[in-house]
Formats: sequence, C-alpha cells, structure tokens
Amino acid sequence: MNSSVAAALQVGSVVFILAAAYVPLGDYMARVFSGGRGRPQGLGTDLAPERLLYKIARIDPRRSQTWTGYATAVLAFSFVGVLFLYALQRLQGVLPWSDGRDGVSPAMAFNTAISFVANTNWQSFSPEVVMSNLTQMAGLAVQNFLSAAVGLAVAVALIRGIIGTKGDGELGNFWVDLTRATFRILLPLSIIVALLLLTQGAVQSFKSGFDFIGLDGSSGSGVVGPFASQEAIKELGTNGGGTLSANSAHPFSNPTPLSNIVEIIALLIIPVCLTRTYGTMVGDRRQGLTILGVMATIWSGMVALVWAFESHTNGLAAQAAGAMMEGKEQRFGVAGSALFAVSTTGTSTGAVNSAHDSYSAGGGGALIWNMLLGEVAPGGVGTGLYGMLVLAIIAVFVGGLLVGRTPQFLGKKIGQHEITMAALSILVMPALVLIGTAITVILASTTGFQGNSGEPGSPGSIHGFSEVLYAFASAANNNGSAFGGLTATSDWFQSSLGFAMLLGRFLPIIFVLALAGLLASAKPRQVSSATLPTHGLLYGGLLTGTVLLVAGLTFFPAMALGPIAEALS
Repeated sequence: MNSSVAAALQVGSVVFILAAAYVPLGDYMARVFSGGRGRPQGLGTDLAPERLLYKIARIDPRRSQTWTGYATAVLAFSFVGVLFLYALQRLQGVLPWSDGRDGVSPAMAFNTAISFVANTNWQSFSPEVVMSNLTQMAGLAVQNFLSAAVGLAVAVALIRGIIGTKGDGELGNFWVDLTRATFRILLPLSIIVALLLLTQGAVQSFKSGFDFIGLDGSSGSGVVGPFASQEAIKELGTNGGGTLSANSAHPFSNPTPLSNIVEIIALLIIPVCLTRTYGTMVGDRRQGLTILGVMATIWSGMVALVWAFESHTNGLAAQAAGAMMEGKEQRFGVAGSALFAVSTTGTSTGAVNSAHDSYSAGGGGALIWNMLLGEVAPGGVGTGLYGMLVLAIIAVFVGGLLVGRTPQFLGKKIGQHEITMAALSILVMPALVLIGTAITVILASTTGFQGNSGEPGSPGSIHGFSEVLYAFASAANNNGSAFGGLTATSDWFQSSLGFAMLLGRFLPIIFVLALAGLLASAKPRQVSSATLPTHGLLYGGLLTGTVLLVAGLTFFPAMALGPIAEALS
C-alpha cells in the first residue's frame, strides 16, 4: 500500500471513531455529572461500590460544596496521594512482591510521587529497573485513575459554576464527582481498551521477567508485567507514565499499527467528547461544537506541520530511509509517529511511541510549541476543557472591550474578579516554564546534564537549550514527555521539575475553582442581541486567535533561542 494512502487511512480511522463516539459518550458523561444540587448528582442511583465507599469514608453524597470546600477537598485528597505514593516507593524493598528491587531514593520518590498525583507521569528512571510490580499497580496505576478523575471533577465544577442559577456559589460534591468519574467512566473504558490491546499481543502478566537462551547460545532475561492494563489507563487518563523505558514504542505495550491507532483514540476520546458534555450541560450544544472546532483546528494544523517536517529529509541517512526515521518505529512510520506525538503533547499525556529528541529541529520545535499553547487542543482529561473555557472567557472579555460592551459569558457578567482569576490561571504555566528554564541554563552545574552543549550559539548549545525548555514545558503543563538527551536525575532537576509539576497542576485548579465559585454566585442575566455570541465561526476565530496569541507573545523569544534558531542553523 502507498505510504500516503496508509497515512490517510490512519488519520481517517481516528477521526471516524472519535466522531462515532462523540454523541453517545459525551451525553453519557453529561448524565453522570448532571443533577440538581442538594441531592446526588447525575445518573440514576449510586452503584453498590459507590454506596459502600461513601459509607466507609463517611461521605454524604447529598451535600454540595462551595469553591473553597471543593478546592480544599481536591488539595487534601492529592496531598494524601503524594504521601502514600512516596511511602510506597521508599518502602518498596521491604514490601511483598518487591521483585528484588530496593526502595527508591528520596529525591526520585519525591519527584515521582508529585508527578503521578499531578497527572504528569514524568519518569526520571527506568521503570522496569526501579519499580516493582506492586508499586506499579498499587501506586502508579491507581494514581493514573485518580489524577484523571480529579481533572474531570474540576472541569465539571466549572461547568456547574457557569450554568448555576441560584447564586448560592455551590459547585457540587467533589467526592461524588471523583467516585463517579472513576467507576463510571475511566474504569469501564480502561477495561475495553486493555482487552483491545490484548488482542493485538500486548503483554499482561503478574510475573516480573523471564529467562531465555538466544540463537547463539547466550542466556538473557526479559521483562514482563501488567503492561496492557496500565497502557490503557495511562492513555485514557492522559497520564503517560510507562511500565517500560521505551514507553509506547515497546512492542510489549504497543505491538502493532492497529494497537497504535487504539492508543491514539484512547488519548483523544475523553477530552474530545467532553466538549459534547459541556454543550449538553449548558443546554446549547453549539457551545460545545465551537470549542471542539477550535480544538480540531489547532490539532489538525499541528499534525500537518509535524508530519511535513518529518517527511522531509535532512542528511544521508534520512534520504536513504525516505524520511526522518531516526528514533521512529518502522511499524508505525512517520504518519503514526507524528499523529501520536501531536496527540500526546496536545493532551498532557506524555506517552511516546517515538523519540521526540530525534525529530527534526522543526518537528521537535512544533511539539514544544504544542505544549506551550497550554495543551488545550484537545487537552488532558478535564484539564483541556477547563483550560479552553478559561481562554474562552478571556476571549469574551477581549471581544467585549473591542465593541464597548460589558462582557458576558452565557449570561454571566465577566467583571474584574472573574477576569483576574482567569488571567492568573493562564499565567502560572508561562511563569514556571520561563523562570525554570532561565535559572537552569545559567547554572554552570546543569550543563553537563544536557545531551547537547557547547559554545554559545553553536548547534549543540541551541539544542541543549531546547532540551531544557522542553523539560520545563512538559513539567509545568503536566505532560511528562521529554527530549531524551537531557539527564534529569540530579537533585536540581528532581526538585525544580517536581515543584514545576506541583504548582503547574494545583495553582490553575485553585484559580479555576475560584472562577467557578464567582460564576456560581452570580445570577444569570438576559443575553441581549448586542452581546457577543459564544458560538459560531466568528467567536471560534476569536478564540483560536486568543490561544495562539497568548502563546505567541509569551514564548516567541524562548522559541527563537531554541527550536527556531536550530531549524534555521
């Protein structure tokens, strides 16, 4: 089959399946999270496991929370998660099923605990060497579910703030949202994806390894583990942390081109369908379609850009291969690699099926740019939607200033306090990325950890800067992928990237919930004909421009020092 036809079929199959799932899954999630305040939220009666959990944890599912109560619950739950995961790693060597592995070092355990609770899944270690199966399943995989559920809960809380009519400031119950997101959305979908991966040959085993004798008579050992189940939730929850160093490039986790398509769909399906959930919950599905249109425009543009860069040839090896095939699996090719790479950097996932550090200067720069856009196209589970809604409110505010009208978003006035919370939410990530990168590159002790360095202005030093920029963009956006040339095991990188992940996750959540509380406390106004509509091509273009300009004005100097300079050198 012609490579162009095969590539088109891959993209077409992803789009077709997402389109088929859009309405039923989006409406299902709306039913899960909808419902009046003062009684259990959403679909029917509670499931038996949910009722048991509420009873054990002494949760009253009928009790609603204001934004302060909701935020306190999110932070407390996440803090306990960090402590538990840190302790599990440190005690790994004395726990059952340790597979002969010692406890994880303090700095690495600190970084990893924050990483997985923050839905970043940054891994400064080789999973098959450092982590036991017990730590993988009872610690890392559990946080893959729970961190994704937290993102879903925050997004739903913001929607409730937008549609609230009582002016009581209540956003629902975090514990109910967390439970239902886990039991009714993430767990069933994970089972389906895991079964599909098993049919393609993905490995699922409770053993930690096996011995073999090679064709030349030499002995060796291989690693096995619960790969299929964790691959499923790492993609569906936009987590990204792999059970193997090669991540989703390893044939035990992603064996065939078909499994690659399944994983790409798993990356995108919840963030895409959440736009339908949003439209259904606000009672105007045009709102959700407009958000989806903006996400799709940016995503498709980035796929085309990376695909074009990687299809061109630079150097004799690339010319012999017919494309930039260094660091890419032959079974996926350029199209499958570019499609996966754009989807993973656009959804805060961090899973990789190719080596991003081996991409061309233009292709690698585009992946960095994709993260620096804020990962809202379509973004992580929950985080993409609430990130885009914050930008949508900013776009309404800008549009209102342009026409001299009081900005309104779905009948809610956007005043000083609302726009302050929105602005603070989107400023956290740029501050962490730029400050972290600047401090790192001026520290003499960090140069040796860059796979590429040299005299200022040399190609090596430029790519070394790109490695550091990518690392902090990944950490602050809770992505988790990296340019492989950067060695991030020093105490500086463990701590600085750990704090970037922590603040990059929870500061925006606090500001988003504060914004939701302000909106929920406001009584809706009647929308006049002079109010800027928040649907349609005009508003979609304004929102797209806002997304691009925020990143463009903020990060262009940094991009010019790294990927752009490298591409032009």
